[in-house]
Amino acid sequence: MDFRGFQIAFEAVVPVFVLIGVGLVIRLRKLLTDAELKRVNGMVFQTFFFIMLFYSTYTTNIRQTFQPRLIAFALCSLAVIYLVPFFLVQKFEPTDKRRGAMIQAIYRSNFVLLGIPLVANLFGEENIAVTTMMIAVVVPIYNVLGVMTLEIFRGGKVAPLQLFKNVLKNPMIAGALCGLAFLVLGIPIPNVVMKPLHQISVATTPIALIILGASFHLGTTASHRKQLIACIISRLIIIPAAVLSAGAFFGFRGVEFATLIAIFASPCAVAGFAMAQQMDSDADLAGNCVVFTTALSCLTLFGWIVIFHSLGVL
Repeated sequence: MDFRGFQIAFEAVVPVFVLIGVGLVIRLRKLLTDAELKRVNGMVFQTFFFIMLFYSTYTTNIRQTFQPRLIAFALCSLAVIYLVPFFLVQKFEPTDKRRGAMIQAIYRSNFVLLGIPLVANLFGEENIAVTTMMIAVVVPIYNVLGVMTLEIFRGGKVAPLQLFKNVLKNPMIAGALCGLAFLVLGIPIPNVVMKPLHQISVATTPIALIILGASFHLGTTASHRKQLIACIISRLIIIPAAVLSAGAFFGFRGVEFATLIAIFASPCAVAGFAMAQQMDSDADLAGNCVVFTTALSCLTLFGWIVIFHSLGVL
C-alpha cells in the first residue's frame, strides 16, 4: 500500500477543508449575516484576487512557466468536456432552465479557490507559477462558455462584444494582464509596495476558502435529485478519470499534472451558482451542485492524488 501517497494526499487536501470548516463554524455561530458575507466576498473577488494575480504574474519567470503543451492539452480537454455534456444534457434533460445549470456544473470547476491551494500544499507556494499562469487561459474560457450557455438556454442572444468586455472586467483576468504589462515593460515596483502586495496575495486564498465555507446553503434536492447526482458523478469522477488518465498518457508529471488535477478534478465553481441566479437558470440545482461536489471532493481529490502518486505521476 502506498502510505506515502496517503500522506501527500492528506497534507494537500485537509488544509483546504479545514479553512472551509472554519467558515462553516462562522456560519453556524451567525458571526456574519448573508448580506455581510456577500459584501466581504465581493471585496475578496474584486480586490484580493486582482492583487494576487497581479503579484503572481509580475513575479513570474515567463520562460519557465509558459507551458504550450500544457495549455494545448487543457484547452482540448476543456473543449471535449464542454461539448459532450452540451449535447448529452439536451438529449436527457427536457427543461431548458436546468440544461444550462447542468452543463455549467459539469464543465466548470472551482479551479482558483480549491485548485490553487491544493497545488500549493503539494509543491509549495513558490512552485505554483505554472498553475497561476493557467488562470489566464482557463478562467476567460469558463466565463465566456458560462455566459453563452446560460444565454442560449434562456432564449437570449449572445453579444460577442459584451462577452469580451465582461471577460476583461473579471478581476483575475485584469490582475493577470496588469501584472504581465508591468513585467513585459520592465516597470519597477519598490519593495515597500511589493511587501504588502505579497502579504495580500498570501492571504487571499485562506480568506476566500473561509468565506466559501461561511456562504454554504443547503437547499432542497427533491425536485432535481437525478440531475444533481448526474452532475456530481460527471464533475468528480468521470471527467477527472478521463482527463487525468489522458494527461498521464501524454507524459505530464509533477506540478504540471497537479495543475491538471486542480483544473479538472476540483468541484463545481461557486461562480456558476451566482451566474445561474443572475441569468434565470436553475439556481437551486446550481447551488446544490456547488455544495455537494465541494463536500464530496475532500474524498475524491484525496483519491485521485493517492492513485496517481502510486502510479508515479505525482
